[in-house]
Amino acid sequence: MIETRDLRYRYSPDEPDILKGLNLTIQDGIFTVIMGSNGSGKSTLARCFNGLLLPTGGSIEVDGTRTDDPSCKHQLRWKVGLVLQDPNCQMTSMTVERELAFGLESIRMAPDEMHAQVGEYLRRFGFEDRRNDSPASLSGGEKQRLAIASVMILNPTYLVLDEATSLLSARSRKAILDMVIALRQEHAITPVLITQFASEALLGERLIVLHEGCVVMDDEPGTVFRRGETLVRMGVSIPMRERLRIPA
Repeated sequence: MIETRDLRYRYSPDEPDILKGLNLTIQDGIFTVIMGSNGSGKSTLARCFNGLLLPTGGSIEVDGTRTDDPSCKHQLRWKVGLVLQDPNCQMTSMTVERELAFGLESIRMAPDEMHAQVGEYLRRFGFEDRRNDSPASLSGGEKQRLAIASVMILNPTYLVLDEATSLLSARSRKAILDMVIALRQEHAITPVLITQFASEALLGERLIVLHEGCVVMDDEPGTVFRRGETLVRMGVSIPMRERLRIPA
């Protein structure tokens, strides 16, 4: 469980809070979606979940461990896997194979075990024939698939996708989301999907809407989207069926 208590974050002392006293619980096993307009605090929250950003007020606990505990920062980042919007920001190695091995090296996995794990994930994620290719040579969808594989190889409990499909084609978006659903079933991970697409939000079991750093809605997606007019005023995308109900 990820739990925030009066979570506040600001990027500098002379700026206003981006997150304004959030109290949230991300429950194990529940596919949670987070939406909000630009500047609502979605990406800031994602980075707070795994300790990349530390609260400037309040706290976050992941399975009972506070993210501001310096002795636990590496374990937290393995436990809460984060996939960013631009996969190029996550690539660190010269080949696909080395990219998968990078995280395992950081936890000092034994070489024989690491070799077996990398081989398994090359096969599982469809990169067996591209193991020696540069990540730069991959398509956008392939890069994002590699970014997810590089996170999943560390066996996280939570998989946070921060608008990870927003730069992709509709076909690649579907492929990534199908993969996330399959990973959830196979590995019992808890997905947290941050998105601007209402069609993606409908895949979740719970939808949280942020507005100006505050939680303004939190319910199952169908219930939230019935408040379509309010969502539109806040700059949040809604399904076509709800758009048709809103007077012009």
